[in-house]
Amino acid sequence: MTYFTQTTKALALMAALALPAMAFAAEPAMEKDGMLTDHSGMALYTFDKDSGAKSMCNGECAAKWPPLMAKDSDKSMGEWTVITRDDGGKQWAYDGKPLYTFAMDKRGEKPTGDGKFGVWHIAKPD
Repeated sequence: MTYFTQTTKALALMAALALPAMAFAAEPAMEKDGMLTDHSGMALYTFDKDSGAKSMCNGECAAKWPPLMAKDSDKSMGEWTVITRDDGGKQWAYDGKPLYTFAMDKRGEKPTGDGKFGVWHIAKPD
């Protein structure tokens, strides 16, 4: 085998091994302690006033409960869907429910938004 052939095979193997890792990185959130969190470890919430896959949390609400934003290039996958907000931005939804963080939560501390006003709930995986 020539050096070129060995190098090509090694690069092909590295690319094949990297694909699953890249697919995992595309997940918009992860599970931690039985709840969904963003990639910073912040708890994600659902809002009872959302209707279907439409976010009803805009303006001041969205300042207190920031949406889990998606990039324009992000695509829906399985239970994860990308919805369009009233302002034209893209937001992630899980199982048809738009997802949010809570501005009062602190990284590394227990989430504080569950049950707020009777309409905010920790998002949990199925």
